[in-house]
Amino acid sequence: MTIRHKSMAVRSPDETAQLARAIGARMAAGDCILLTGDIGAGKTHFARHLIQSRLETPEDVPSPTFTLVQTYDIPDGEIWHADLYRLTDPDEIEELGLTDAFDTAICLVEWPENLGPLAPENALDLRIETDPDQETLRCLHFVWHDPKWDLKTECLTSA
Repeated sequence: MTIRHKSMAVRSPDETAQLARAIGARMAAGDCILLTGDIGAGKTHFARHLIQSRLETPEDVPSPTFTLVQTYDIPDGEIWHADLYRLTDPDEIEELGLTDAFDTAICLVEWPENLGPLAPENALDLRIETDPDQETLRCLHFVWHDPKWDLKTECLTSA
């Protein structure tokens, strides 16, 4: 399986939001983005703007840090937003229904390292890195194996 990747810099939260909306417009049920980065890197910001861009009626999109999962109805299905930072046991992933959602919904998963072997192989991995010298600069690194992401990531400009 060929590994594909693209990296780019975003210079503001607005640029990150614009990118999230562009990718979100291309996503469908069964698509999953695994969001990795330090606390404050922008994982929830990215997820929030992707989700809001797909909602028919605007609504607040809180971080699912304490609920672990938030779901949103969209015209063509559901979006599941998971934050697995507080996950204490991998068995909880099954209890949440997240593995089923990987097949039936758009899924955005923060702290995906807690999925262990349950991480979907066809996911798009997004690692967000901060720059200690430039507060708003983020380097986004996209990695995928599944060729379906080739078209879905055409909106990305390599840096």
